[in-house]
Amino acid sequence: MIIIGPQGCGKGTQAKRLSKNFNIPHISTGDIFREIRKEDTLRGRKVKELIDNGMNVPDKITIPLVKEKLSKLKEGYILDGFPRNIEQSKSLEGIDKVIYLKISDKEVVRRIEGRRNCKKCGAIFNITTAPKPKIEGICNKCGSELFQRDDDKPGQIKKRLKQYHNLTAPLIEFYKDILIEIDGSRDIGEVYSEIISKLSL
Repeated sequence: MIIIGPQGCGKGTQAKRLSKNFNIPHISTGDIFREIRKEDTLRGRKVKELIDNGMNVPDKITIPLVKEKLSKLKEGYILDGFPRNIEQSKSLEGIDKVIYLKISDKEVVRRIEGRRNCKKCGAIFNITTAPKPKIEGICNKCGSELFQRDDDKPGQIKKRLKQYHNLTAPLIEFYKDILIEIDGSRDIGEVYSEIISKLSL
């Protein structure tokens, strides 16, 4: 199963919830790249530069990484953040369902500008939506400092949205026969309930 939609639509949130409740492995290319960017290697520095500038990581790096992860999973998976274009989608086989979380560009900007990440445990919070940090700038889970990712700042959000419309939005047509469209602008719980209902889980 794949979850697609623009940044900030809740792909990761819903994928993690489905993964936990149904014991299905969750593969997030965002998480993979955030780990790689910490490496003091040529690849790590290149990935960091691309992400910091709001650019997609090229297929020649992305596709082998994802295929390596998926080769170890024989009982199914939830993909979040991949595929991001038609070429990447052609590298996948046996996809049963594609969940499309639809939200407006305006809502994307509102959500992303409020997003904060924990420096230590990686938990994600939002100062404008939910879940909100109980103490400003402090992680609810481990008490560490929260920060705003470079690619969550206004200039980068618009750049990433343009890339989404040019490259990722065509996947809606590509996967139309197995696509489930969900209004992603609603409360997290409402979105999750509709996903469960439409998947008949």
